[in-house]
Amino acid sequence: MSHPGWVATSLASTFLFAAASALAQGFPSRPISMIVPYAAGGSADVIGRLVAAEMSKTLGHNVVLELRPGAGGNIGAELVAKTARADGYTVLLGSLSLSSNVSLMKLNFDPRKDLVAVAGIATFPNLMVTSTEGPFRSLKEAIAAARQRPGELTFGSSGPGTSSHLTGELLKAAAGIDMTHVPYKGSGAVYPDLISGRVNFLFDLAGSAMGYVQGGKVRALATTSSRRSASLPDVPTIAESGFPGFEFGAYLAVFAPAATPKEAIAALEDAIAKAIQTPAVKERLALTAAEPVPVSATGFQKYFNDDVERFARLVREGKLQPLR
Repeated sequence: MSHPGWVATSLASTFLFAAASALAQGFPSRPISMIVPYAAGGSADVIGRLVAAEMSKTLGHNVVLELRPGAGGNIGAELVAKTARADGYTVLLGSLSLSSNVSLMKLNFDPRKDLVAVAGIATFPNLMVTSTEGPFRSLKEAIAAARQRPGELTFGSSGPGTSSHLTGELLKAAAGIDMTHVPYKGSGAVYPDLISGRVNFLFDLAGSAMGYVQGGKVRALATTSSRRSASLPDVPTIAESGFPGFEFGAYLAVFAPAATPKEAIAALEDAIAKAIQTPAVKERLALTAAEPVPVSATGFQKYFNDDVERFARLVREGKLQPLR
């Protein structure tokens, strides 16, 4: 005959297990917040909204974007890493600065320990653009001018540590030139000064830059991808323009607080994987010259860790200077 205490304990354990299973199976039971740590109108905002809309269909609850720009992506990232509840209802749409800032800045959080990858979306090349009214018609001309006038030519960026800043720094190192960095709050804010010639260059994500290029406002001099984009077949890569091996891109991926339940991660991962296969998202990714990255949580976690190490190595080699 079973001991009454054992039966009570067993029933309690069964109840707790059932409750945990119901909780996992019931995720999500309310809307999810996706924190975007970058300015409105950029690629993260535009693609994030498309992905969130498709995720909402799979999950049965809305995925709502919240823009929290500032400090090169650190403000929004720290919010998710340090203050969000680890329940799957607050996630981060992270990008390159999450990898680079570990080595470039003094952070109040460690994305390798405080966050966990949910799924990768894509990686995006940058376009080096200049005003159509300006004197530069090729990357070769721009570099020749920078060599003749060290420090005089300027390049705008979305802010310190962002891909638009880091691409400029890496080109400076590769070409042995000096240009002056002018940080803005988002790449959209650079364009008026770029078009009018107050700033010479911008290294913007292809998705953000494409409309300005196609509208004749700016001229694309080169792309940071490994091959020419089908959307801009006449724009050469930096690698083929005299800098073999030069390749740079900014990924978009979703992260969650590190202690988020595995069941919630799995549900979000599945919704993102389905979202990026929908015609609407695939079409937008193609327009932005996007390249694939590992989609799975485990695959992207490795990709992310490797990216963090890549920037640590560039700092160790003196190719990038810490911003702190």
